[in-house]
Amino acid sequence: MVSSDAAVVGSGPNGLAAAVVLARAGLRVEVFEAAPQLGGGLRSAALFDDDVVHDVCSAVHPLAVAGRFFREFDLAARGVEMCLPEIAYGHPLDGGRAALAHRDLDRTCEGLGADGARYRWLMRPLAEHSRELVDTVFSDQRHLPPDPRVLLALAPRVLTQGTPLARSFFRGAEASALLAGVAAHAVGRLPSLPGGMITLLLGHLAHSTGWPLPRGGSGHIANVLVEDILDHRGILHTGQPVDTLGDLTGFRAVVLDIGPRNLLDLAGPMLPAPYRRRLENYRYGPGAAKVDFLVSEPIPWANPELGRAGTVHVCGDQAEVFASETATARGRRPGSPFVLVSEPMTADETRGLPGKRPVWAYCHVPHADPVDPVDLVCRQLERFAPGFGDTVLAHRGTTAPQLAEYNANYVGGDIAAGAVTVRQLLARPVPKWNPYQTPLPGVYLCSAATPPGPGVHGMGGYYAAKSVLRNEFGISEMPSLAPDQEWLQ
Repeated sequence: MVSSDAAVVGSGPNGLAAAVVLARAGLRVEVFEAAPQLGGGLRSAALFDDDVVHDVCSAVHPLAVAGRFFREFDLAARGVEMCLPEIAYGHPLDGGRAALAHRDLDRTCEGLGADGARYRWLMRPLAEHSRELVDTVFSDQRHLPPDPRVLLALAPRVLTQGTPLARSFFRGAEASALLAGVAAHAVGRLPSLPGGMITLLLGHLAHSTGWPLPRGGSGHIANVLVEDILDHRGILHTGQPVDTLGDLTGFRAVVLDIGPRNLLDLAGPMLPAPYRRRLENYRYGPGAAKVDFLVSEPIPWANPELGRAGTVHVCGDQAEVFASETATARGRRPGSPFVLVSEPMTADETRGLPGKRPVWAYCHVPHADPVDPVDLVCRQLERFAPGFGDTVLAHRGTTAPQLAEYNANYVGGDIAAGAVTVRQLLARPVPKWNPYQTPLPGVYLCSAATPPGPGVHGMGGYYAAKSVLRNEFGISEMPSLAPDQEWLQ
């Protein structure tokens, strides 16, 4: 093995982000990926037809346009077009009703009737200061926010959506269901403070930078990250698992895009006992179970307006969403699981062909539940889109344990890489001033199990790389992430 400055283990968004930063700072970087394909949660594939592109994991990327790392990296300048559906997300209700989050805040409020004023009170100040809000929430949690006034606006709004107040904040079913679907991205009991935070964070983005889908598939994001690493002398290894830190000799720094359980497997005996015990106490949350569909026509929603939404949250009214998510978090299969659906061709016509369209869906299940998700998802879709089953040409179900086999960071199918609780948001993965630095010399963590947590934003990798540069190489100035001139020609 050629000696390099830094090794990055795992090529998910955070691992690739860390490698980009380190390589741009002038370090010789090598990336090691156990799978045959780079990208982690940013992978696309032709599952049923060579001309139909499915996203294997993540599909919709509000944080890939709103977050700092990708803003500076500038996906658009590198040829990644982020397609914005007219309606960011929607939520069907029984009887053919639906709530819709349009890009236009006023139009959204009009559709919510008597609840429009309260929805506007929630969202307008956040949408008007969206960049400051995102940068505050996705900080390294060790420095004061650049604009503390954002927290003053955010705090009371989180309380209205993250406590029992959420049950009575709106009068009608539409507005409360619309935000309950966003809260369910917390993948835990509801209502909760993390759920309220996610509601306001993701909810307001519908009315600022949007909920886009990358043209051609999520894999394009991984591709341009990989190209940038290669352009800065990086070396990439695929199909090469790292079983022990002893496999990584000759590196001054090692950055691990892995979770606490994986770190225990990799280096458990080498870790100090107190740190090891804290990793052992790290909690994982409910699982996800995924279904990929090939369909012959657009989803036949009972409310046709949902056909213009890039994302649809499927689980009835607020009470049903809260009950379903709470039961799942407690390890019980709910009668009506929360289902998240995206039909990419609502925004990106290149994903399929006439008569052959991809549909991406997953549902929340108890941790490590082996239940086959196909029937669960189909029943929920038939409830709000009668006749959906008649359009299905092919399908592939992936259980929560199978997701964990696909990506070792998804323990028990937990795609958030750890329960999203107040404690684990403030001390992720352990209470430590620098959560990225492990007690082992030169060894750092950068996965979604570190601040600022789950999502395709790359900030865990960005902050871990910042620590590596400062602590191991004495470099205090972060490199530019902007495309080099040859990208722009």
